[in-house]
Amino acid sequence: MAISYDLVRSVSAQLYERALKKIPEDTKEALRAAERGEHNEVARGTLRIMLQSADAAEARQHFVCSDSGVPVYFVGIGTGARLEGDIKRAFADGFDDLVATIQPPLLAHVTNPLTNERGYKGKDMPIVTFDLIDGADYVDITCSPKALGSGRWAALEIFTFPSLETIERYVMEVILKAGSQHCPPVVIGVGIGGTFDYAAKLAKQATLRPIGTVNPEPVLAAMEDRLKEAANATGFGPMGTGGDSTAMAVHVDYASGHGFTPVAVCFNCWINRRTRARIHDSGRVEIIE
Repeated sequence: MAISYDLVRSVSAQLYERALKKIPEDTKEALRAAERGEHNEVARGTLRIMLQSADAAEARQHFVCSDSGVPVYFVGIGTGARLEGDIKRAFADGFDDLVATIQPPLLAHVTNPLTNERGYKGKDMPIVTFDLIDGADYVDITCSPKALGSGRWAALEIFTFPSLETIERYVMEVILKAGSQHCPPVVIGVGIGGTFDYAAKLAKQATLRPIGTVNPEPVLAAMEDRLKEAANATGFGPMGTGGDSTAMAVHVDYASGHGFTPVAVCFNCWINRRTRARIHDSGRVEIIE
């Protein structure tokens, strides 16, 4: 058998819809932990409302947030996978299917940056990034819709041979500038090194790491702890209500590069939208998140 256009089209649409109506389980647990540890009474109440909203949206199959964002996919293609049909086009056609059928309807968030015209179609939409997975016989698809609240405050700066202190200072500058406008508590992704474009990719992919996992690089694990503590010490709190819960997690990744070192910072809002599936050569669809 082979992984077909029709199957990728169907699965990609399902992943986007599920990302809009259900927050990941690790995120729910992080919100519960934040509520248990929160000292600010108003912030505790806000966290409870968030959890209740998430449960209600899942039960009623409504959107957790009215800003459905735009579809963004990270696709790993196994080198042993057999593909059949126009796989790249399958993502665009799956989005068209979802626009035509989803309830409640999607708002028109796809924007032409040259004209500010909004609709459901546009150049390079959906946004799909492809990578290879050596030895695998499946296609791994992660959907992480991007909306205005968290997307607006991502930033990148290029340094020359920066120290860890310089990198952390810059990350905190970005966090302070964002304030509570990205709908905290957030997941913060940081990408260090590589090139301009690759650092941004590292930062975004870092946000997809499950909350509670430990960075395998000890230097970065320690950095994540320091940055999370510093972010929560800002006092912005959930939805800007104050308190201890500004960041659920800080995830950092890096790549080797030249002497110039890009540092990229991005955010996922409290919904932390992320769904993932694998399509195996046999046609079996494995839901991972």
